Amino acid sequence: MPENNRSRIVSEEYADLLIGYYGNLSMLDQFVDATVDIINSEFAVVHVPASQITNSAVYEFGYSSIPSLFGLISRESLEASGVPQIRSLPNFNLLGQGVLMGVIDSGIDYTNPIFRNEDGTSRIELIWDQTISSENNETTVNYGSEFTKEQIDEALQSEDPLAMVPSTDEVGHGTMVAGIAGGGEVPESGFSGVAPEVEFVVVKLKPAKRVIKDFFRIPEEAIAYQETDILFGIEYLLNAARRLNKPMVICLALGTSQGAHDGRGLLSGYLSRVATTSGIAIVIAGGNEGNARRHFFGSVDPAIGFNTVELNVGENETGFSMELWGQSPSIYSIDIQSPTGEFVPRISSSLDENREISFVFEETVIYVDYQMVESQSGDQLILVRFTNPTPGIWRFNVFERGDIDAGFHIWLPMEGFITDFTYFIRSDPYTTLLSLGNSERPITVTAYNDIDDSLYINSSRGYTRIGVIKPEIAAPGVNVTGPTLNQGFAEYTGTSVSAAHTAGIVAMILEWGYVRNNLSGISTVEIKKLIIRGGKRDSDIVYPNRNWGYGILDVFNVFDSLRINVIV
Repeated sequence: MPENNRSRIVSEEYADLLIGYYGNLSMLDQFVDATVDIINSEFAVVHVPASQITNSAVYEFGYSSIPSLFGLISRESLEASGVPQIRSLPNFNLLGQGVLMGVIDSGIDYTNPIFRNEDGTSRIELIWDQTISSENNETTVNYGSEFTKEQIDEALQSEDPLAMVPSTDEVGHGTMVAGIAGGGEVPESGFSGVAPEVEFVVVKLKPAKRVIKDFFRIPEEAIAYQETDILFGIEYLLNAARRLNKPMVICLALGTSQGAHDGRGLLSGYLSRVATTSGIAIVIAGGNEGNARRHFFGSVDPAIGFNTVELNVGENETGFSMELWGQSPSIYSIDIQSPTGEFVPRISSSLDENREISFVFEETVIYVDYQMVESQSGDQLILVRFTNPTPGIWRFNVFERGDIDAGFHIWLPMEGFITDFTYFIRSDPYTTLLSLGNSERPITVTAYNDIDDSLYINSSRGYTRIGVIKPEIAAPGVNVTGPTLNQGFAEYTGTSVSAAHTAGIVAMILEWGYVRNNLSGISTVEIKKLIIRGGKRDSDIVYPNRNWGYGILDVFNVFDSLRINVIV
């Protein structure tokens, strides 16, 4: 890679644009003062001076070109999923042997004993730390540093491991996810990962650039990662699986409220294509947005002509973004009324529009972008970005032009990107899955409490905006034991936990199907069908449904259904 590309990837002086060029390199010639990194045959990252990311960037580059920003999804599970029951059978003592666990997250505490073999060597095959600059250009990664199992083992034998392999997990989320999915057994602490003999390939994401966080009004202190770095991470995992010649489960406990929530975005669509690859399985956390009041759904009564949306803005809100997605072929427009009564008349819809709105009696500045035909979804987007919003009730009248009454959705940012005191007065808990969870072919997981079989109250709910059945399955996600950064254990709750648990189960299925050659061509698609078939279902609930998907994860039922020859 040219050295100026390498420096631009990590430099705050440059912004990253995500371009779907699909093999047509001439598409990349339109950018000024730019360098290009090719991710794969579909996507490229174009590095431009940060000064080009102005408040009209959506109008100039298109919404999908500005990388979405992703946050972490978090706040006696094995028995509930049938793991001990299936392992008690002689031919089904499945521990994840021969399977790779790919984790794209905040990193991993590789020194934790739960990630080692009995002889003290590491079960981590590779770490790509995007945050550590490397002077060695002879590397398999475009930026950051790669550490191999040999280097990790050597570091573990030294008195100061971090002096040799300085990759750490400052947040703890990645360590928790990896530990629940595949950490080794610690009987005295009552802990065991679901698949305790998997091997790990870990991508530690670098923080999102300030210019992109500023564009979407995300607080400086928020933990956020760029869509571009996640795409690079996925490519790294796929290449690692090929290099090591082993099947892989990819666990994604990341999410964003940005996007059309229809599975057709650049990253979501790519994950669906990867999910058809033999020996690759993708598991995604659904999110914890169901009870957060950050989603609105409405339709326009033709007799009235508009629908009024009321948004409460909290006292300490410095800025945020809001996305309205309207179903085609209807066309939507809005007017705005501030808490002090200042009124912005209806902003008429046009093909594409960028408008700056200032107020006389308050410091608020609002930028409104209309994308009449957003490039990935084909539907209309109205992006509203607030700076210094006045606290109180804001009102938006949403107008519809058309005769179908298809309805519209509005999403606020996910937890961590906005305060808990900014919310819709008449919110809707459904269609709250975070964007990656709307990907059609990967397995999307929600969380439940295995003590009383109740749904986790904050779990995001389905379906997708276009009615695809998501989530597919519920897994333990309330008060589940996982590792901490001090190499102890704590209880964790959320769909990150349930996704990690499911990833461990999927590793067991991959061991049985791919490694033991019972279903040698197995991919995410087949694994998802097996999991759905084996789900535990309550006779009083109609399935599938928007809360539970197809039921509760049970790996014993998965294999029991094969034994009785129920064929898809």
